[in-house]
Amino acid sequence: MGHRIVVRRIVGIREGRPLFSDALGELVELSETHLTLATAHGPLRVPVTQVHRAKRVPPTRRPTAAAVVALERAADEAWPAPTRGRVGDWLLRSADGWTGRANSALPIGDPDRPLAAAVDEVERWYAEHDQPAMINTPLPLAAPVGTELDARGWTARPPTLVQTAPLPLPPPSSVGAPPAAGRVDLPGGQADLAGGQAGVAGGQAGAAGGQAGTAGGQAGAAGGQAGTAGGQAGTAGGQAGTAGGQAGRWGSAVVELAAAPSEGWLAVAAGRKGGLPDAARHVLTAVDQVRFAHGYVDGTLVAVGRGTVTGQGRWLGLSLIEVSPVARRQGLARQVIYELAAWGVSTGATRAFLQVEQHNTAAVALYQRLGFVTHHTYLTRVAPH
Repeated sequence: MGHRIVVRRIVGIREGRPLFSDALGELVELSETHLTLATAHGPLRVPVTQVHRAKRVPPTRRPTAAAVVALERAADEAWPAPTRGRVGDWLLRSADGWTGRANSALPIGDPDRPLAAAVDEVERWYAEHDQPAMINTPLPLAAPVGTELDARGWTARPPTLVQTAPLPLPPPSSVGAPPAAGRVDLPGGQADLAGGQAGVAGGQAGAAGGQAGTAGGQAGAAGGQAGTAGGQAGTAGGQAGTAGGQAGRWGSAVVELAAAPSEGWLAVAAGRKGGLPDAARHVLTAVDQVRFAHGYVDGTLVAVGRGTVTGQGRWLGLSLIEVSPVARRQGLARQVIYELAAWGVSTGATRAFLQVEQHNTAAVALYQRLGFVTHHTYLTRVAPH
C-alpha cells in the first residue's frame, strides 16, 4: 500500500487470445476482490480476476537524504518527548512509554562512533530508563541500521508511511466519498468516514488565497487567514477564522480550534491511547505552534484533532484525528483536517505531513484523495527481551 505499481490487466479477448492494458499508479486499496490505483487520470478500480501481473516500480523521484532528515526532525519537533538524550546526532526519546514515536531512538546523522557501538549505547540508555529499546528507522536512509538490528534479532512493527501534501488542502465538499463503508484509523486516532461526506449548504469552492468562506462567497479570517480578491472561497453557512478560536460550520457540526485542549479533548485522547500520563501532556502541548480541533454537534464534542507547525514554519503536522461513533460517516474527519490545514496556511506553512501504518488501507485511500503521497517509510524496531 502507498507504493507505485504497474498492473497488467486483461481488458478483452480477441481471436481466443487475451488483450492486455497496463496501468501505472499508487496502490491505495487492496481487497480479496479488487485493487484501486491512484493514476494520473484519477482512481482506477481493477477486479483481481482481471489482473495478469503486477509489480512495484520505483518512485518518480526519491526524496534526498537531506529532505528525509529535515522532515523527520520536523516530525520530532511536533511530537516532543520530555526526556531526551543523544548518541552523536542520533536522538534518544522517552515519554513514560506513551506512544512509540515518543519512546524510540531516531538514527539520523552521525552517531560519532561505529554503528555497533551506537546501537549498544541506545540499548544501554533505554535500560537505564527501564524501557524496551526501540529505534525508528527511516528507509532507505537508515537501511544500514536495519541490517545491524536484524543481526541482533530486533523485531519490526508494521511499516509506517510518512505522507505529505501541498497546502492548502482541497475543501471537504470537493473530496470524493470513500469507496466503501468502514472505520478509518487516522494518525493517532480513528474515524468512520464511509458513507459520504459532509457537504456545505450551497456548495463550497476553494481558490487561491483562501480556504474559508461565508455566505455569498466572502472569505474571512480573524487573525490572518483569508481569501483575496479573485481567489475567495465561498460557502453558504460556513466560515473559518484563526489563532486560537477558529470555527467552521459544517451542516449541523461546528469545528473550533483552540491553543489548548479542553478536558473533553484530553478525555478522548486518553481513551484512545489507554491513559494520559504527565509525559503525554508534554508531548501534546510542548510545541510553540499547536492547535487542538474540537468538533461539536448540538453542543456535544464528537470529533478531535491536533495540528502543529514545525520545521522552521514549513510543515503542518496532523495527528490524533478521531470521531466518536455517534458522528461517524458524516465526513467530520475530513472537516477537522481541513480546518487544521486552514490554520496551518494562516501561519505560513506550505506543506502538511502525517504518519499512517501501511496496512491501514482505508486511511491511505482517504489521504490520497486529499492529495497526500508517500514521502518515505519507516520501521519501528524493537529489541529482543
